[in-house]
Amino acid sequence: MYKDKIMVNGMVFYGYHGVHPAEKELGQRFVIDLEMVADLSEAARTDDLSKTLNYSEAYRITKEVVEGPSRNLIEAVAEEIAAKVLAALPAAEVTVRVHKPQSPIKAAGAGTPSVEITRPRGGGYLKA
Repeated sequence: MYKDKIMVNGMVFYGYHGVHPAEKELGQRFVIDLEMVADLSEAARTDDLSKTLNYSEAYRITKEVVEGPSRNLIEAVAEEIAAKVLAALPAAEVTVRVHKPQSPIKAAGAGTPSVEITRPRGGGYLKA
């Protein structure tokens, strides 16, 4: 079984997600990484665009979600991206990473808050 991936990393969008009023009013940058798992062997053998995943469509979906209605949690942003990508594209599994580099953490050197979720086609969560 193949576990090929198409990745679109470092997508930057401006959104209004967060629990603090200033985040909802002023907004901030979000950086999104997206991995889509699919068997890409036929696309590789045939060099046929119709046999692969359309990463331009994945980008459009991600942009629509991040620049769309405000969410409190980056977990909710990631979940919506995963659900919409799985609904639109024939990926077997999707992993979404949402990075919030300008988060209002009040500690020097606190780092960048991020969330990563992986969702398989057909639902169900992967248990650790």
